[in-house]
Amino acid sequence: MTQRTLRTPGTLQTQQTQQLKGKNILVTGGAGFIGSHIVDRLAPDNKVFVLDNLFNGSMENLAKSQDRITFIKGDIRDKELVADAVSKVEYIFHLAAHVSVIRSLKDPYLDMEVNIKGMLNLLEANRNNPNLKRLVHSSSAAVYGEAKYLPIDEECPLNPESPYAVSKMAAEKYAFVYQKVYGLPVTALRSFNAYGPRQDTSAYANAIHIFLSRTKKGEPLAIFGDGEQTRDFVFVGDIVNANILAAVRPNAVGEIFNIAGEAHTVNQLIQVIREVTSKEVPVSYQPFRKGEIIHSKANIEKAKKLLGYAPKTNFKEGIRQTWQALNEKK
Repeated sequence: MTQRTLRTPGTLQTQQTQQLKGKNILVTGGAGFIGSHIVDRLAPDNKVFVLDNLFNGSMENLAKSQDRITFIKGDIRDKELVADAVSKVEYIFHLAAHVSVIRSLKDPYLDMEVNIKGMLNLLEANRNNPNLKRLVHSSSAAVYGEAKYLPIDEECPLNPESPYAVSKMAAEKYAFVYQKVYGLPVTALRSFNAYGPRQDTSAYANAIHIFLSRTKKGEPLAIFGDGEQTRDFVFVGDIVNANILAAVRPNAVGEIFNIAGEAHTVNQLIQVIREVTSKEVPVSYQPFRKGEIIHSKANIEKAKKLLGYAPKTNFKEGIRQTWQALNEKK
């Protein structure tokens, strides 16, 4: 197992969160997995607006903060709605997206409309927004595809291998064109394999949540490939920290950052799940799926240097928290 030096688990230091205190903030996709955790972190001290069509997200994810936020049920593809939503906000965390490789292969048109048109709507709405101080765009490590080298830094050639990855790459390109031409204060985060409480456990979820859900039901686990493929798993709390840092650091504007945690093989993941759950669920190996990446491991030195980012939650602890949340869910 590849590990990085981890800080003591916990939330981001008060100094950074205080810089956002009392602000008007929009979180697109804020009822989703990562977005809802960002909302929970910011809602106590800010006026937070959440834009979500509830296709992937749910109001259940916002239960902790729903009395403190303004919820806008709507679609990022709705140009007029987006323009109205951004009119008075100072900070935007853009997480509204279709986030599945498999879904993108089945419906690339919808993937393009949400991830590219949605991004363009947001950028156009902010082109003349005098209030905007930062737009943090959630991109994806999928843009690297099967990387030319490991660990992957931000200069690694982009090699998207699915419609989803292409759409995330295009959204990035649009964002930085608007940064260069119109001066929009944009930052992009290429998160690697996110996991944690509230993530979808459907067939479109990532391996951790599918495996934990099936373990809970006592069902066998299917591994696509030989299990030696690697993923760089990053806990949702660390991604929230990275988003806040990207919003407040002046030197983050115009920059792209890898956000990651620990790299493991899928076989190692299975072993950690067995240790955390104390369950020996059988495993079957299936052929590799098209569009899936074989190896992924991030270099996060740029994020460490410019943002002060470092993952705080070690892998086993993150799996434990995810397992606990899954068992507490009604």
